[in-house]
Amino acid sequence: SYCYDQQALPGAFKCFTVHPLVMHIPADPTVETGHTFHILCACVLTIPSHTQTSLSPMLLLSVLAAVFGNFQVGYHSGNMNAPQQVIENFFNTTWQANYNVSLTTSQMTILWAVTVSSKDFGGIVGALGVKGLADTFGRRNSILIANALSVVSGSLMSLSQLCGSLGLIITGRLVFGLFCGLCMSLNPLYIQEVSPTALRGAFTIMSHVSFSLGILVGMVMSLEEVLGNAQFWPLMLSLSVIPAVLQYLTLPFCPESPRYLLINRGQEEEAEAALRKLWGNSWDILTEINKMREEASQTQSKVTLRDFLCLRRYLSPISIIVAITLGAQLSGFNAIINYSTDIFTKAGFSQSQFLTLGTGVINVLFTVISVLLVERVGRRKLLLTGFMVGALCNILLTVSEATMHCIPGMSYLQVLLVFSSISAYELGPGPISWFIAAELFDQSARPFGMAFTCMLNWGGKFLCSLLYPPLLNHMGAYVYLIFTAALCCSFTFTFFQLPETKGRTFDEIASEFRQANRVVFLKGLQKDFRTFN
Repeated sequence: SYCYDQQALPGAFKCFTVHPLVMHIPADPTVETGHTFHILCACVLTIPSHTQTSLSPMLLLSVLAAVFGNFQVGYHSGNMNAPQQVIENFFNTTWQANYNVSLTTSQMTILWAVTVSSKDFGGIVGALGVKGLADTFGRRNSILIANALSVVSGSLMSLSQLCGSLGLIITGRLVFGLFCGLCMSLNPLYIQEVSPTALRGAFTIMSHVSFSLGILVGMVMSLEEVLGNAQFWPLMLSLSVIPAVLQYLTLPFCPESPRYLLINRGQEEEAEAALRKLWGNSWDILTEINKMREEASQTQSKVTLRDFLCLRRYLSPISIIVAITLGAQLSGFNAIINYSTDIFTKAGFSQSQFLTLGTGVINVLFTVISVLLVERVGRRKLLLTGFMVGALCNILLTVSEATMHCIPGMSYLQVLLVFSSISAYELGPGPISWFIAAELFDQSARPFGMAFTCMLNWGGKFLCSLLYPPLLNHMGAYVYLIFTAALCCSFTFTFFQLPETKGRTFDEIASEFRQANRVVFLKGLQKDFRTFN
């Protein structure tokens, strides 16, 4: 009691230390002096272990159930590459049947670019609904609501050949894009808020591992020998319904985000119960509840869009997100994933679809490596390394593309550079750009931050998917210099601006921005300036 009254204990320790001790104090301490030993023992037991992390089955189930959505997004990012010629033949046949004229080469190029990029455009629009859904229905329930869009889109695309309608493919991908915009914000948001601080980054990148696995499975399913042929391609486009159903079967059994329950809804008992389900009976639960209380007391009850865009404490996180996200999406990765078969074919490889499959394997491998490194090395080093290596790869891709037909062996160098570019993207910029916003904003602004990040990600994907084919036709090999410029700008801004968030709580990170006197440099973070640490 003396420690509590004199504030000898830090505020974060008062509740979980003093309150359990009260139960051990006898009615008459002057008589029952033997209880002193029990009180001291209880004091030791109630001091939390900050290195303790609980990997309960429910926590693993919650993470795995959430990442089914990312798998669906990855699947439809990788399944349109290899069967391009097959689907283009369907487009041309359908166009002839409807209009008695064949599509010209330029018309087919535009139509295919629109088909591929329609998903990305839908992602931009879908991201607009993240804040409203996440705050109204909660993180978990919002994921389940968004999942219905995936089922609808898969059904539309499966009927395209039967109905003889190319519009059903474009509409289906547009609807799926709405799902992507919601899913790629809601899933990392949910995973971040249910994970212990020590595992937050690794668990969140698991969503990107699932995304990469989805790309690989999409590439395999789209091979002509599997489902990417004239007979089965509609089935191939609709297979994303399977993980959607699996998510409906698993996620309802997982708890809602404890942070949402306590900070957004004020339901402390429900939040503690959810934490116990997720983390098990660990003393860290009481620590986390106390941190949530402190964050709730310092968090603005409701952040409007105007607050998000205009309040000074949000300007620096927003600028950081813009630099990281656009650098990741304009790195050239999306051009490679969407058009790698065409790239390898032009390089002179007859079995280009298998090289495309190799890009999927490299994609998964380096995403897993990123999971292993993110909590050891930190976000900052991985981002800077990825941007730097990616810029170098794009410069060399320009050289190899320009000299391929006059210098023997350059085509093999181009394959190596494509694989290296994917590796650089997945090492840091790719996965981290999707979740870094959740670590830079407080609870009220976090959904806005995730929605804004998602819009930028899908906006970058949309521009790259839509503009890469015509830019390649007009600029040739020099199109890769655009990607180089974007990566160099992102490297520079990240180097000077981004603080390391590894091992820091949400409130610790947000408080740095709240206390910042300037937009450019944050107080207390000068140790990160001009260094990779």
